[in-house]
Amino acid sequence: MKSLPLWLACLVSSLSGADAPAGKMAARPVLPDNVERRAVSIFSDGVRMAGDLYLPKGLQSGDKRPAIVCCNGTGGIKGGTAARLGAILATEGFIVLAFDYRGWGESDSRLITLEKQPRPDANGDIQVKARAVRWQLDFADQAMDIRAAISFVAGEPHVDRDRIGIWGSSYGGGLVTWTAGNDARVTCVVAQVPGMGVRPPQATARAFEQLTKQSRGEIEPVPFETGKMTGQMERYTQMRVNPTKGIGFSPAEAAEKITVPVLFVVVENEELASNANVERAQQSLARRGVPSVYHVVKGITHYGIYREGFDEATKLALAWFNQHLKGPGGTPAR
Repeated sequence: MKSLPLWLACLVSSLSGADAPAGKMAARPVLPDNVERRAVSIFSDGVRMAGDLYLPKGLQSGDKRPAIVCCNGTGGIKGGTAARLGAILATEGFIVLAFDYRGWGESDSRLITLEKQPRPDANGDIQVKARAVRWQLDFADQAMDIRAAISFVAGEPHVDRDRIGIWGSSYGGGLVTWTAGNDARVTCVVAQVPGMGVRPPQATARAFEQLTKQSRGEIEPVPFETGKMTGQMERYTQMRVNPTKGIGFSPAEAAEKITVPVLFVVVENEELASNANVERAQQSLARRGVPSVYHVVKGITHYGIYREGFDEATKLALAWFNQHLKGPGGTPAR
């Protein structure tokens, strides 16, 4: 079986040991005594996403804290790595939102109709046969989902909306890089083992040809039977990838527009993504005077960032958020 093209593998790579394939929902960690978790609903383009909000206990009226939105990698769910990180960051005084993208984990699905739609009634309602769209790697939709998550947390009464950071890993690392370059509300970024593949022109041409066939109904408009993951990602049997949804999506290009502090954490023995692309992005930020760091966790592979490298990566992320999201002396504002 052929592997995914390198540019696509770099964008969608994750496969974390902490983020289980479908049917193997990760158990949430036991919360520290000073942290509470609240289930929330977030609406992205009208579809309900499931979220978990991690908050320091004892917040008083008028307290304002910095917030962090955690964005999953391929197949990741809010109860996996994001839950581990959420509890740790909330212990340090941050308000943290972990969530499932639309059609992933506990979130509702986008629906596509399987028959011609009847005319809506007076209330705009119709009854149709529909199919749930789930476990799609959809750069456009997931970028919107992150934007909705940022919008949600900005509305929390204890959140200082001028201090919102984003954290993402692998596929999510590429997404938060793109978001930081396109959403002015983001004030700090941590992207670990980020997928930042560069799509060659011939791949874009093939994607446009595929889009033509999808638009004409000559092939599946949304991949269900097609689009299965291959190569090292084959274990994610529930996932589907649609190259047409990545047309114009480039974390590397978005990085050229970032003006806020960015920490890139990569691993020495990366086997799925391109460290060189990440390092080039960080060097470009540094040349423009944007606070940025490129850190290599030694001796581990991509998956190791969720296991033996988790503590080191988390300490780096915590220090970065403390430095760039908290007030003078690292103390949350009240």
